[in-house]
Amino acid sequence: MNITVFFRNLRVCGRTVAPGPDKLMAVLLGLLVGGGVLRAADLDSNFHHPPAEARPWVLWYWMNASVSRAGITADLEAMKQAGIGGAYLMPIKGVSQPPLMEPPVEQLSPAWWGMVRWAMQEADRLGLKLAMHACDGFAIAGGPWITPDLSMQKVVWTETDVAGGRRFEGVLPQPRTNEGYYRDIAVLAFPSVEGTGISTRTVVPTVTTSKSGVDARFLVAASSKESFGSEGPCWIQYAFAQPFTCRSITIRPGGNNYQANRLRLEVSDDGEHFRALGRLEPPRHGWQDGDADVTHAITPATARFFRFTYDPAGSEPGAEDLDYAKWKPALKV
Repeated sequence: MNITVFFRNLRVCGRTVAPGPDKLMAVLLGLLVGGGVLRAADLDSNFHHPPAEARPWVLWYWMNASVSRAGITADLEAMKQAGIGGAYLMPIKGVSQPPLMEPPVEQLSPAWWGMVRWAMQEADRLGLKLAMHACDGFAIAGGPWITPDLSMQKVVWTETDVAGGRRFEGVLPQPRTNEGYYRDIAVLAFPSVEGTGISTRTVVPTVTTSKSGVDARFLVAASSKESFGSEGPCWIQYAFAQPFTCRSITIRPGGNNYQANRLRLEVSDDGEHFRALGRLEPPRHGWQDGDADVTHAITPATARFFRFTYDPAGSEPGAEDLDYAKWKPALKV
């Protein structure tokens, strides 16, 4: 939580105090726990014995239909002993081959629901909270009974450039589909913005990198399946034969990769003297959006050389919650 202090003096318990660090912290603690200043003894007691609403919850994975009453009881008792307040029951995948245990308990089967009831009873006995995590396809929210029209949806589109000022008649191309399902939402017509149709697909630059032994030309190939990766600082450079105006940058990350969307952008007219344009900012969609490209709008810049610099500094392990930078920052694009 970030708190902006914008006052000079504070009135606490009927007297005015100067906002020294120790007094200010005491007041802020009081504000955070409900409007009153707690005594030191209360803070100490609540720290060592947190109230139920302050106890953390965990994700409780039931893997590959491998669950038993004894295992459920052991898990929940361990949670209680560790001070956990509750768990989200989250089944992952079906029976493995061979099964991890006998007999396996297939998700959503009568036996599985019996295990859920047992888990609820044991959680109640131990004073723990239990909730269901509706997974997006592992076990609960997906299955053969979910037809494409009932499944998670994704907005897709195509673009068609036509000459303005005249009537258009024609069949617009259908966007790509998944599982053969498609439904029209709308057709939008609007004037093309300056630079429409011009990109590194139509004006292909020379691509180089500071990473030794890597041929990065595939980064501008539309059909390429290759990926570029680096665990240390490096740069990727796009060099154009003539000045090129860039208005947006599309990043195709390699999986859940926050690092790919925090590259620093520099431009140059001669390839030697560069000026900084800033750093790309990753959207905070969550960590399960690795299959989506991200387009960054930038202030239009015209130059012959565009350099994308990567440096893991600033996203040390534990400092970021968007991807595997939590453990080991690395660039994948």
